[in-house]
Amino acid sequence: MSEATPRITAPYLESFSHQNVRILGKVRQLRGEQATVDAGGQIIVHLNRDAHLQLNHAVEIIGKVQNDLSVKVMASTDFGPEGGIDFNAVEAVVDATHRYHEIFYDKE
Repeated sequence: MSEATPRITAPYLESFSHQNVRILGKVRQLRGEQATVDAGGQIIVHLNRDAHLQLNHAVEIIGKVQNDLSVKVMASTDFGPEGGIDFNAVEAVVDATHRYHEIFYDKE
């Protein structure tokens, strides 16, 4: 089985240091090989060459949480303008993921 990538938002970053995670958020700023994504708070992501993010688009990031709580992107998917995503539903899924973690991932 491949490694679990639990869905998180910014408040969960500290709990997942050095682990692979999945984040769905809104692209708020692009600066070279770095972006700021709003996912229940601001997250700095370090882009790879395959990441083609656009401002004000919804994006799913699969990446590894770094020591400084930024995320190094391994893969990204652009879901288009942010209006197409119900971010309240996203937060409910993240909440359920951690409330019932035994279904989704092993807590260390």
